Amino acid sequence: MENNRKVTVIPATIPPKKADKMVVIYARESSSTAEQLRALSVQLSRLTQKVANHEGWKLYDIFLDVHTSKTGSSREQFNRLHAQAYSGIIDIVISTTISRFGRNAEEVIEFLRILRACEVRVIFVDDGLDSFKDSDTLMIELFAALSQAENNNRSEAIRWGHEKRARQGQSKLYNRKVYGYKNDSKGNLIIDEYQAENVKLIFSLYLARLSLLKIIRELEKRKIKSPKEKETWSKRSIDTMLSNEKYTGRVILLKNNNSAPSYEFKEHHEAIISEEIFEEVQLEKQRRSNIENGNRKSSKFSSKKPRQE
Repeated sequence: MENNRKVTVIPATIPPKKADKMVVIYARESSSTAEQLRALSVQLSRLTQKVANHEGWKLYDIFLDVHTSKTGSSREQFNRLHAQAYSGIIDIVISTTISRFGRNAEEVIEFLRILRACEVRVIFVDDGLDSFKDSDTLMIELFAALSQAENNNRSEAIRWGHEKRARQGQSKLYNRKVYGYKNDSKGNLIIDEYQAENVKLIFSLYLARLSLLKIIRELEKRKIKSPKEKETWSKRSIDTMLSNEKYTGRVILLKNNNSAPSYEFKEHHEAIISEEIFEEVQLEKQRRSNIENGNRKSSKFSSKKPRQE
């Protein structure tokens, strides 16, 4: 009789716990100013809290991109997120807005398509959009296009403001210091006497027909440190110095932008190098360039008599 006993399996009333969704955060700021970094911190705090408060979500990684003057517009973390999408590890990406996700509409839309193909969901918290909702797909593309248009208009307004201040002689860029100058309490350019003597020395050595390399050796011999306080100068820093009209007391803004006018402010500050010496140096640079290239090139200086050996 005992062998005929029947055992009935009663299912558990609580279903087995589902595996957590692996969630990553992406945040970006367009500059490294204190204000923007605080904004980035706020973004990160809000997104982290959202993941922590959502049942079934587990924070897997955080991706932060910040534009700096040193590195430029870094996309290292964005590219790392791109690689993670193919790994199959992550399930969800959350970001505050579409504008923080990509630099332009084309980039955003293309990357969202890649993520969707990899079955990675993207949620834009502040925009209230979800890439896995068919109803939101068109809205995401529209938001991306509008965000790009807004950024373009903002950039244009900033550029126009810079040009207006440049025309009126009020741009702060006129007072951007270079080696040989410093800013006074009002931000105006004034001569740094020690550095100015070194500038005069470099111009003098160049007109004495010393090569850039020999000038560097002479500066090292005299224990004169570079603008970045290094023991050795770079050829580029010396070459740039020799071409900088700011040492004559005038400033030219946007001089390398062929698509926009440039603005010259004469007698803006006290000169370290006279216009005559500066022009002599430009002639000497042209002469050396001709010799290095093995032929004489026509230029605005070519009709002038070079300085005697």
